[in-house]
Amino acid sequence: MRLVGIACDESGYEGEKLVGGVTDVFAHASVALDEAAAAECVAELRRRIRSPATEYKANHVLRSKNRQVLLWLLGSSGPLLGNAQVQLVDKAFFLVSRLTELLVSRPANSLYAAGRSTGGSEWDGFLQAANNLMWARETPDAVELFFKALEQLPFDDEVVAALKKARPSAEAFRAGLGADPAAIPPLDPLLPAIVRAVAYWGDGQYPVAIAHDRQTSLSPQRIARLELGDRLAGLELLHSTDDSRIQVADFLAGVARKVASDQLAGHDDAELTALIRPYLDPLSVWGDDRSWARLRPDRGSALGNCP
Repeated sequence: MRLVGIACDESGYEGEKLVGGVTDVFAHASVALDEAAAAECVAELRRRIRSPATEYKANHVLRSKNRQVLLWLLGSSGPLLGNAQVQLVDKAFFLVSRLTELLVSRPANSLYAAGRSTGGSEWDGFLQAANNLMWARETPDAVELFFKALEQLPFDDEVVAALKKARPSAEAFRAGLGADPAAIPPLDPLLPAIVRAVAYWGDGQYPVAIAHDRQTSLSPQRIARLELGDRLAGLELLHSTDDSRIQVADFLAGVARKVASDQLAGHDDAELTALIRPYLDPLSVWGDDRSWARLRPDRGSALGNCP
């Protein structure tokens, strides 16, 4: 049976801190280049960019003076088209989806749409309270503060009404957090991204071996909890400087995150968006209709499909 080897890296990862951090989008890139092709790609980027930096990162190709280099990397004459994939995660939507799924078994789309359209401090406070409720760390009165924030929302719908009745579920959920150190954290977007990468590249037929940039959250115990079985042939954690494939994945993840974050904020770089679109996973975790209409891969989408 054919073994598929991929290398992965991410951009915008802040663990379970999904709101109030540095980034609003998480991007996980996987690249199916062999080491020789990836090394050649990195060497070509060095030749074109001519920076003395020891390690090149996505911010090098995102600089305006290197625009033509970025267009080459993503375009049809570059090495990535057809050999790479990116899953995007709108962190706020992921948070609200996990909240409604685990507390009231409902989709989050209507709540998220109402919150984004309303905005304001009440919505921001609700998101922060939801993050604290579901994050396995010491947060005094997390349940009480969440329901106070819920009452402050300036809109109401069926999902909000269901959440207002879900205090017993919230208390039970909160009490169980941290009981099992090897458990998969409910708000960590990286582990579901690993599952999606295996499904995408294995296509239900082939085992996938992953070389991934080092992340402490990818412990052997947590990887085992993903129950990927023979579909995951192995996961090796490496530093990006030791594997050119991971460096290339870092470039792609950083660029995709920047383009997606700009779109979420209403800033449209039409040229870059058109180039990044073929790389994007149609099962990305995204809830904003307007920005997803611009980002959606031509092969279709599954808006709001939250793993």
